[in-house]
Amino acid sequence: MSHPLRDMVQEAFAPLGVLARATDHFNPRQGQTDMALAVADVVAHGGSLVVEAGTGVGKTFAYLVPALLSGERVLLSTATKALQDQLYARDLPRLVQALNLPVRLALLKGRSSYLCTHRMEMARRDTQIPDRHTVHLLSRVETWSLSTRTGDLAELPGLDERSPLIPLITSNRENCLGSQCPKFKTCHVNAARREALGADVVVINHHLFFADMAVRETGMAELLPSVRVVIFDEAHQLNETGVNFLGHQLGTAQLLDVTRDMLATGLQLARGLADWQGVCSGLERAARELRLIGGKRPGAVKLRWTEEAPEGIHPGVWEQSLQDVGAACVQALQALDMVSEIAPDFMRLHDRVSEIAKRVDAFLNPCAPDAVRWMDVSASQMRLMEAPLDIAQTVRERLMKQASTVADDDATDEPPPWHDEPSFGANDQEADESPFDSAFPMRPVEDTRPRSWIFTSATLGDDPRLRWFTEPCGLESATVLRVSSPFDYPAQASLYVPRDIVRPNDPAHSAQVAAIASDAVRRLGGRTLVLTTTLRALRAIGDVMKQQLDGSGIEVLVQGEWPKRHLMERFRDGAQAGEGGCVLVASATFWEGFDVPGDALQLVVIDKLPFPPPNDPLVEARSKRLEAQGRSPFNDYFVPEAVVALKQGAGRLIRTESDQGVLILCDNRLVTTGYGRRLIASLPPMRQLQTAQALAKSLEDLSQANLTKTSTTTF
Repeated sequence: MSHPLRDMVQEAFAPLGVLARATDHFNPRQGQTDMALAVADVVAHGGSLVVEAGTGVGKTFAYLVPALLSGERVLLSTATKALQDQLYARDLPRLVQALNLPVRLALLKGRSSYLCTHRMEMARRDTQIPDRHTVHLLSRVETWSLSTRTGDLAELPGLDERSPLIPLITSNRENCLGSQCPKFKTCHVNAARREALGADVVVINHHLFFADMAVRETGMAELLPSVRVVIFDEAHQLNETGVNFLGHQLGTAQLLDVTRDMLATGLQLARGLADWQGVCSGLERAARELRLIGGKRPGAVKLRWTEEAPEGIHPGVWEQSLQDVGAACVQALQALDMVSEIAPDFMRLHDRVSEIAKRVDAFLNPCAPDAVRWMDVSASQMRLMEAPLDIAQTVRERLMKQASTVADDDATDEPPPWHDEPSFGANDQEADESPFDSAFPMRPVEDTRPRSWIFTSATLGDDPRLRWFTEPCGLESATVLRVSSPFDYPAQASLYVPRDIVRPNDPAHSAQVAAIASDAVRRLGGRTLVLTTTLRALRAIGDVMKQQLDGSGIEVLVQGEWPKRHLMERFRDGAQAGEGGCVLVASATFWEGFDVPGDALQLVVIDKLPFPPPNDPLVEARSKRLEAQGRSPFNDYFVPEAVVALKQGAGRLIRTESDQGVLILCDNRLVTTGYGRRLIASLPPMRQLQTAQALAKSLEDLSQANLTKTSTTTF
């Protein structure tokens, strides 16, 4: 049924519409228009829409245009801070200008993205800053702090997100002093939050959304009720992100951090009023003894925790160690009680230690139903983890409500069970803390119309109902739309599976992958991304390729040797005229979000099928739940997980209508098993190369075309 918003969207995407007139390089695409009209329908009438939009559809404009034209208040969440910056600084301003709309935009990240001037001043007085380079970097930050308006550390070039300076100059939920901070009036976090509360479109990330939902710092409780349209881009990450926050954790690193802060603050502000050395050494000793129970570990491992204690640890020893941590917390709280009125720093420390004591009690009690526990242990720390198996219940009970219902509930209901529990992320450096606190109360705007929820990604499964995504996210009743990529894959891309390669569990597999990749790289002259499923394979393949390509003029970049941003920039620059090509061997985050359009990337090599690790505690618990339901864990969980990951990795290859490239999948199970054929069918319809000779010919054709382009450009 037609409605005004649908008509406006139809006109905007027409061949001579406003986008064609105001936006460079706009080409009408039927898939993009179909998606935009579906978004318009759900925005107009409310409800939930799940859209899988293949690469090249233009899903960003497809959801932004109807959202902006609707005049509604919009909350837009994406997977990473880099994508946030792109939406806020590039895509949204272009569309707002093209559509000539008076729209106020706001960008909101977590606390760890913003400079805390109070902690920066404390860092300057800190005598334990690790090295001279960090001291020099702090001076640069201080100079920049005088001119920045936002305090967003992304503005500061050369500041690596892994720098040890970051936790010293940013706040988190535990150490933020809130309204008692001496720098509260000029706080960048609070300024960002004020802008968000007054904006028409607010861009956040999934980590922030779930972190705030988990700890209930009243941020989303204020912002969400006033929003009618909520959009999750890169939604395939939503379940895992939510699971990582809607649980709780206790880490020895947290214990040591609070110990360090308490000792420094006590000696600075209340020397002699308590035995700071004795109290802190007791807490530090309890933390280190807890870590020692986990044994020596050369690398990070996950230990099952289905009984009273994690596997391999005596229950009595485990319980006593946790009780020792709790007793040390009690001593610390007694010391802090004596000085709590001296400075707000002590009150915040008291809150932090109290929170840790609650976590200790939680882990001394049985695991919550429909949740799983495990223990992460590495050479340096231990983390006790508990998480739900998925976010379905949370989505149904906390999100899928009408705006008026949410407003009323948040104003009157008791907080949810996780009200006082901490959030945690799969990666501590990436897990944003919520920037909200209760200093700026705002009554939610009541709205009787149903809210609109849009979830979209290029990869959400391989069946018509996209159950891989909708089931764990509690969206079984949502409207589902699948929009195919407009690219001509048979003409643009080739797929090769080496038939004679050994099985992936064979010790010789990584060496054979490296040999196949190195030979292909020589023929192409670089321009290659090698994706691995494990860090062990990453190192093995990277080392062999460096040896085999030594002296070739082709640079082999390996993840971990440089910061991610540096690796991406160097790779994109590697194919420029006059330089040797680049190879990047990478894992983890490079499987998605790494966008290299054009000739700089023409070959993607994937070492093996990306199945989830079967011995992972969360994977095991999900498998057992499916078995209890009479379903097949392999067909209903492992294969769909591999489908989505494989589509993400393969999606790095073709990014525009003019790209050309080859995908090599070094796992012959793709052509020898039934599930392998299912995985190939889930990929874009590339033409298949049957022999090594056909692969060589395809690569040489690409190389010759590159030389022709270079000659044409030169003359």
